[in-house]
Amino acid sequence: MAKRRCPVWLGYLLNCPLRKFGQNPKKMLGPYLAEGMKVLDVGCAMGFFSLPLARMVGPTGKVICVDVQEKMIRSLEKRARRAGLAGRIETRLCGDNSLGLGDLGERIDFVLAAAVVHEIPDTASFFSQMWDVMKPAARLLLSEPKGHVSGEDFERTVSVAKQKGFVVIDGSVNLRNRVVVLAKKNDS
Repeated sequence: MAKRRCPVWLGYLLNCPLRKFGQNPKKMLGPYLAEGMKVLDVGCAMGFFSLPLARMVGPTGKVICVDVQEKMIRSLEKRARRAGLAGRIETRLCGDNSLGLGDLGERIDFVLAAAVVHEIPDTASFFSQMWDVMKPAARLLLSEPKGHVSGEDFERTVSVAKQKGFVVIDGSVNLRNRVVVLAKKNDS
C-alpha cells in the first residue's frame, strides 16, 4: 500500500522562516556535524534543513539531498544557487522503492530523515539502505511530526531500525516532533 506524500504546495509552507523558532536547524543538527562531513538529507523537500546543513559542513563538505518529487528537488536547486551553496549540495531524484544510493557505500557521516519515514512504503528497506551508506561511526537523526505519527507508530519504526542493527543513542519528544538519534550497533 502506497503511503501519502507531502504535497508540493506544503513544501512552500515548510520553508517559512518562522519555522526556525520551533525547529532551529543549527541547534537541532549542530551537535552532530563538523566541517568536511558528507551528509545525507532524505526527503529534503525544498531544503529547509539542506541549506543550513550545507553551511554547517562548510566548503569541503557535501550534502546529498534526496526526494521522490522532482518539483521539490528543482526548488531546492534554485534556492541553493541563490544562497551560493550549489557547490555543496548534490540533488538526487529517487524512486518509491530505492533511494538510489548504491554508490555511497559507507561514505556518509550523518543522515537526516525529518518528517519522511512515515511516507516511505518499506521502512525495513529504508533502514537497510541507511546501514549500507553510513560510515561505522555515523549518526542518523530521525524526526517525525506528532501530528502525523503516533507514539505507537514511531516506536514501530524505531523497532524496525533496531532489527536492522541500529541502536538508539538519544531520544526525545518535543512539542511538535518525536526524535531519535541512531547509530550502527558496534558488535566488537
